Amino acid sequence: MNAATPANTPRSSQELSEEPSAGTEESAFAQPVRVVAIGGGTGLSTLLRGLRRHVTAAGHPAAAPGPISDLAAVVTVTDDGGSSGRLRKGFNMLPPGDLRNCMVALSEEEDLLARLFNHRFRAGDALQGHNFGNLFVAALTEITGDFGQAIQLASRILATRGRIYPVTTANVTLVARMDDGSLVRGETGITASRRRIVELMLDPVDAAPLPETLEAIERADLITVGPGSLYTSLITNLLVQGIPSALTNARGVRVYICNLMTQANESLGLTASEHIERIYEHTRAPIFDYALVNTAPFSPETLARYAAEGASPIVPDIERIEALGVRCIAGDFASEESVVRHAAGRVTGALLALGRTALAGRA
Repeated sequence: MNAATPANTPRSSQELSEEPSAGTEESAFAQPVRVVAIGGGTGLSTLLRGLRRHVTAAGHPAAAPGPISDLAAVVTVTDDGGSSGRLRKGFNMLPPGDLRNCMVALSEEEDLLARLFNHRFRAGDALQGHNFGNLFVAALTEITGDFGQAIQLASRILATRGRIYPVTTANVTLVARMDDGSLVRGETGITASRRRIVELMLDPVDAAPLPETLEAIERADLITVGPGSLYTSLITNLLVQGIPSALTNARGVRVYICNLMTQANESLGLTASEHIERIYEHTRAPIFDYALVNTAPFSPETLARYAAEGASPIVPDIERIEALGVRCIAGDFASEESVVRHAAGRVTGALLALGRTALAGRA
């Protein structure tokens, strides 16, 4: 293990830390941490909302330094449906949807930007169905001639508290081998399939990451993977050449944030430890020091609502996780609303406590 040696007993989120408060915790954080968050979909943007409030705002040198000195998001780029898919085909560009959500999550003016960037046009043959934010990124891509540069320029325009990197700028397509031996191409086709995914691949297989991504991982004190769809938001990032070896050799503490509910076509019937095993099958190396798992029960109403969709809470089989050499952080990390999400504040509190522990261990 890199930054911490797993013990046989899981730690609770309370043992690590309560959620950091806006004044006391941040001012006491003598040595801020560098954080890299890897993922996609709503899971990554939810996590970034929690992390953002602990990053010192750029351009405000008088503000007290936060516990996070540098935040980088590494985002999947394999979406081929909806507005992103149309722009991908029409403009020969990478899909901007997940990156757009991350920009909104890290923006200083999230409420206003969320409404603007997530606005979906309801009329017009050419515009109907498109998100404004996706068109904004498409315009910057045409202006700069480079998708990665367009993302960085958009981040500066939106004054995001953190950097956002597509995991690769190669025009990659997901390919899945299913349990009947068939191959399914494209994220939309994979998620629509009723077969179980056995192996996920990228086409082309030699897609390379941005050098800035590898540098961020190398320098990070805390690296997170998840939450997000097991295959199409998480494993897809780990198939990019150089990412698994960078995580294997990283000096920072590496944390898997386990999903709360199973997901059709991606993780039905899988326990928390089996999520990690599926990831390791693709990285071909252990890449986690810790796993953050929810052990709090859900209300009967929530369970019934998800059961109607064929989903259920992911079983936190802690002993099996720790048998993999991964130490568990167990606690109440769920927020029950119309859709179950991770409670960004509680998750962030546990993660920052791990980052502080990692730094202390290296001191």
